[in-house]
Amino acid sequence: MSIEPTCPIESAAGQTWDAAVVGAGVGGALAARQLAREGLRVLLVDRAAFPRTKVCGCCLNGRAVALLRRAGLGAVVEPGRAAPLDRLELAAGRGRARLGLHGWMAQSRAALDSALVRGAIAQGCEFLPRTSAKLGPLDDDGRTLVLEHEGRNVTVAARVVIAADGLGGRLIAEANGNGAIIGKDSRIGAGSVIAAEGADIPPGMIRMACGHAGYVGMVRLEDGRINVAAALDRAAVREAGGMSGTVAAILEQARLPSIAGLKDWNWRGTPTLTRRPCCVAAPRLLALGDAAGYVEPFTGEGMAWAMSAAVAVTPLVARAVAEPAYPISALERDWIRYHRGIVRRRQFLCSALAKLLRRPVLMRGAVALLERVPCMASAVVRSLESENLAGQIAPGRPVTSP
Repeated sequence: MSIEPTCPIESAAGQTWDAAVVGAGVGGALAARQLAREGLRVLLVDRAAFPRTKVCGCCLNGRAVALLRRAGLGAVVEPGRAAPLDRLELAAGRGRARLGLHGWMAQSRAALDSALVRGAIAQGCEFLPRTSAKLGPLDDDGRTLVLEHEGRNVTVAARVVIAADGLGGRLIAEANGNGAIIGKDSRIGAGSVIAAEGADIPPGMIRMACGHAGYVGMVRLEDGRINVAAALDRAAVREAGGMSGTVAAILEQARLPSIAGLKDWNWRGTPTLTRRPCCVAAPRLLALGDAAGYVEPFTGEGMAWAMSAAVAVTPLVARAVAEPAYPISALERDWIRYHRGIVRRRQFLCSALAKLLRRPVLMRGAVALLERVPCMASAVVRSLESENLAGQIAPGRPVTSP
């Protein structure tokens, strides 16, 4: 069932919002919900119609699932609505390593994002789908956004704007006057959702194949379909004539069975994955989720980063709204320190794993080692799931680097 606008766009322009959130992915929708729970007047906008198809980010690691439960959203990831995951199989060359998972879930992004948007609406947040947003002028009391919905344009005002507009988002770049810093040789993301019989993926398993041109992950969703997500070298995609050929080559190198009909899959791509803005904050504008920087994921980490940031931003924005004496420069400073001390630190492991995945010989050796020494595999999973400090920042408490 589609999620319709909760108010006319003209009425959204007739008031000043405490917070306007641009982007209704997991980070933006969760931030909007948490802010509305604090009693703030929140407007959430997204250019897509909901439910929407999005093939990336269907795996929730144990940390992300625990965060949703602490936020009162445990029902969203209960078995039946999400598929429990208990193991990860890594395939590289002849090597096979199996890592046990604890508390992980798989859920289609159409289901997860819609549930979080509905959760925000239930807390009193107003929602405008099919609505694009551009930055307007900054004044002493807040930021303005120019919204466009079905040919109608309005200007809305907000005390604070949260940019959760994804990898290709432009809000924070427009505010700072600089584009994103893209990692050297950064891969692109690709994904597709196929019928249940399209691949032999057992329930509860993430299967990851590693090859010269990138890596491919496959998992069975809550409705039985198979989600396929990959990080691919751009040059290899060009040489193979498309994403299907590149994925087929990776599966062959990992000695996994070929998949019937692979060349006919409907692929969706992303911009280059490893990137960051020059700064994650500007006056009355905070970036979170993929818009605040991203590195190639191992599996599920980007979702946990976005959710953690959504929880952490809540007390800072609530304080900025409630305390006129709280300087906007302090809001920017605290958010920058949060990302430097927490999110970017958590991204370090994925960055190291991405470098390892670029070296097939080393990757095959690492998989063979994990296969022979199971305790090392457990340590890798614990590192991916380790708790961070998001959600423990009390209103008014400075965010400090650990």
